[in-house]
Amino acid sequence: MERVEDFKKKLEELKLKPKIEEIGEILEIKDGIVKASGLEGVENFEIVEFESRNSFGLVLNLEESETGIALLDRGEGLKEGDMVKRTKKTLTVPVGEKLLGRVIDPLGRPLDEKGEIKTGEFLPIERTSPSVFEREPVREPLHTGILAIDALTPIGRGQRELILGDRGIGKTALIIDTILNQKTEKKRPVCVYVACGQKKSKIKRLINTLEKKGALDYTIVVCASADDPASFLYLAPFAGVTIGEYFRDKGENALVIFDDLTKQSWAWREISLVLRRPPGREAYPGDIFYLHSRLLERAGKLSKEKGGGSLTALPIIETQAGDISGYIPTNVISICDGQIFLDSPLFYKGQRPAIDIGKSVSRVGSQAQLPAMKKVAATLKLDLAQFQELERFSEFTEELDSQTKKTIERGKIMREILKQGDLCPLPIEKEIVIIFSGTKGLLDEVDLKKIQSFKEELIEEIERTMPEVFVKLKEGVLDSETEAKIEKAALKVKGRLISSDK
Repeated sequence: MERVEDFKKKLEELKLKPKIEEIGEILEIKDGIVKASGLEGVENFEIVEFESRNSFGLVLNLEESETGIALLDRGEGLKEGDMVKRTKKTLTVPVGEKLLGRVIDPLGRPLDEKGEIKTGEFLPIERTSPSVFEREPVREPLHTGILAIDALTPIGRGQRELILGDRGIGKTALIIDTILNQKTEKKRPVCVYVACGQKKSKIKRLINTLEKKGALDYTIVVCASADDPASFLYLAPFAGVTIGEYFRDKGENALVIFDDLTKQSWAWREISLVLRRPPGREAYPGDIFYLHSRLLERAGKLSKEKGGGSLTALPIIETQAGDISGYIPTNVISICDGQIFLDSPLFYKGQRPAIDIGKSVSRVGSQAQLPAMKKVAATLKLDLAQFQELERFSEFTEELDSQTKKTIERGKIMREILKQGDLCPLPIEKEIVIIFSGTKGLLDEVDLKKIQSFKEELIEEIERTMPEVFVKLKEGVLDSETEAKIEKAALKVKGRLISSDK
């Protein structure tokens, strides 16, 4: 008899459970956030459906009497009292080769008017990062085509290298050059560019540039523009890294660029404050560090047992008046394996790219350099730092010994060598030739105004008369015979430039 009663009780529970757990009611709608009652069995990060408009939301807050939901659209037409229904599905994004050359939103929907994206593979947008045992050290270089980076703060495949600086001083320009440079690389990585909070006009210009240069074929653009809902700005970086992970897990290489995480921080702050989460420093919620760490920790180089793929992350952070010690900048610096700091005064003095050598560092360092580049750039950073100190000192005195004068002159030449125009990335073999010429003193006595001409003519001279030099350097080999050939070509070009001055 007791068994029969227990069975009846269970039946009653099963009948009531769907009514209590599966359906809820909108209590409040405010700034892209919905508060709903019911939904007692709903899970965090689950998708829910608003039946009146067939639109969706993402569960972010689980409270005792209500659920906080971020809208995945503008929520037009929704009103208090509307029904909310569980879907029992977590948020996923489409992945695969079909996305190459496409522009999508954070939910994987096409924005480029090239038709539907037909891919049968989806991955959850929130995934666990690989464990330490599944990784191996970063050793393989990811060449950016930018002299100052590849020589001074090299980036390895699987590294997290932060790019930070004030607005409008060339952060995105570095990224575009890096994407363009992958066209000539061996084992070319798939590039995923995440536009987070950028103007639509800027995103369109970037896409047009990539298309004209033939780089869109191996690039995927995830777009959450400035006028999209805050939930899109929050989700876009996670969508981008998930797409990159698909290629990494296949044993390939991927590069994910987050432009920029400052906008994601603002969006998460906005969402959290509307959800009434307790604010902390600068009104950011306490989990802002965890937000970026769980995102960036997903980058890395997998071990051979796991396929040997890599996912490199280049997050961008915007500083205010060059304040590198700000809350969000220091948060992300502590998560990354180094940073490239762009300095406004350098930018306005004409140093492009405006990389501050003293505040920029790569914690992987020369481990991610070809032997040839490691050889020619070994003392470059120290020499430039010494030059900057002497240059500041020389402003207060005119009495300098010959050695100090020579160091300052050589430093000015090296600083000029590191200048580079936009959309002009250099293959690694050409970078090695240029750096070698500067560090060996082969440009001494050349007018500073003619340094850029020297670089162009030297590359042309070697391409025309001794192309085998570039073949060897591309393999990372710099032997005495190759050095002699570079020196011969450099002296020939130098002689032409000096004679033209007379």
